[in-house]
Amino acid sequence: MASLSCSANDLAPLINHTAAANYLCAQFDAISKKLNDTTYAVDNTYLLFSAYLVFAMQLGFAMLCAGSVRAKNTMNIMLTNVLDAAAGGLSYYLFGFAFAFGAPSNGFIGRHFFGLRRYPWPSGDYSFFLYQWAFAIAAAGITSGSIAERTQFVAYLIYSSFLTGFVYPIVSHWFWSSDGWASPTRNHGNLLFGSGVIDFAGSGVVHMVGGIAGLWGAFIEGPRIGRFDRTGRSVALRGHSASLVVLGSFLLWFGWYGFNPGSFLTIAKGYGGGYYGQWSAIGRTAVTTTLAGSTAALTTLFGKRLLVGHWNVIDVCNGLLGGFAAITSGCSVVEPWAAIVCGFMAAWVLIGLNKLAAKVEYDDPLEAAQLHGGCGAWGVLFTGLFAKREYVEEVYGVGRPFGVFMGGGWRLVAAQAIQILVVCGWVTATMAPLFYGLHKMNLLRISSDDETAGMDLTRHGGFAYAYHDDDDDGSSRGAGFMMRKIEPASAIPSPTTAPQV
Repeated sequence: MASLSCSANDLAPLINHTAAANYLCAQFDAISKKLNDTTYAVDNTYLLFSAYLVFAMQLGFAMLCAGSVRAKNTMNIMLTNVLDAAAGGLSYYLFGFAFAFGAPSNGFIGRHFFGLRRYPWPSGDYSFFLYQWAFAIAAAGITSGSIAERTQFVAYLIYSSFLTGFVYPIVSHWFWSSDGWASPTRNHGNLLFGSGVIDFAGSGVVHMVGGIAGLWGAFIEGPRIGRFDRTGRSVALRGHSASLVVLGSFLLWFGWYGFNPGSFLTIAKGYGGGYYGQWSAIGRTAVTTTLAGSTAALTTLFGKRLLVGHWNVIDVCNGLLGGFAAITSGCSVVEPWAAIVCGFMAAWVLIGLNKLAAKVEYDDPLEAAQLHGGCGAWGVLFTGLFAKREYVEEVYGVGRPFGVFMGGGWRLVAAQAIQILVVCGWVTATMAPLFYGLHKMNLLRISSDDETAGMDLTRHGGFAYAYHDDDDDGSSRGAGFMMRKIEPASAIPSPTTAPQV
């Protein structure tokens, strides 16, 4: 909010009384200070509320992951989601936030605010740290889904801390910091292609980072036992609870209203007076988010019906999340109708990548690499195609390149393509060696016996609840733990039983 000022020297000649002028200016300055304080309070409250919504997405990830794995690994995957938040909290506090936003710095990495030393400062408060931490652990949560049901516990701790404390912060510095070499808000030097990369809420920064990290983890580990038969044919290892998957998807949907609209960081900002201001842009962003996810869900529903012949709620939930991951980049700068295009294409990107994954025998229990990595990359490119000039200027300033399909030329598309390439390269250069090193030290994958029995029993001391997985042959059941599948009673008498007269 612009500061208001009053000068007694200027006011005194108008009212012909110096004391009165001093009094009026003092009152005017007090009102101005109060208005500024109120603006800061409103903006910080808005950002804190958005941070709470994004953090609530961790519960969504936990439910989604739990429902997508077999029951014998439920406790394990729930614990990894808790640790993503806990380990990520410490690593982001100690190192990650400084690497991401430690200004002043160079274009590659931040150099200040380690352990929040000398923070807050005029350009940021504790609410900003909390919001960015919630984003960092979201990236780690994406990766945990790709390597579920076969990964050692120590590997989770190592990769989660490394991802949230170093890999992810570097990427967010490049594209979101005011010092980043590809940031659209860079405050010194030339912008990349005169534009910088528009990745408003993180299709590339969050979703591609988490998805590509998961891709390398799952690739180096290899598929779960039984996921492909000896001929290479795909065998479904279905999750044990569609109810948890749906619950998790709705929680993530709810949290996305903090993820995307919250990325404005402030709300009390006018765009020239009247009813239209940043609050309107925030509302529009919530609408584009909703439309992209909804369109992707419906497209997946009917697309999978045509391809496989049935209606599958798990596929619909994944399609929904794929639409959200795609629109996250351009949610603030595209028209609502363009969000429908984004969601439609995201659904087919996900379907196509899942087909490819089955052909190359790649196993990702939650389709995280395909969903977040693939749909995230499409979302980054989509922004370069459909960003509207008016909205780009509202968010980033006048004179910026905008979408090529909206008459803005190719400069923004070029910047977006650079982001896709450098994110893929950076995450590959950092996470692939980490996973490979853990693999060579036998710290990555659990033994085949433990995998067959399930990590809840072998690593966590018991089961989440009594269950029977269809692929169990009974050999993995603990001593004294009887599990029996209950079949519906038949109305037809058994042929071996004589009818009663």
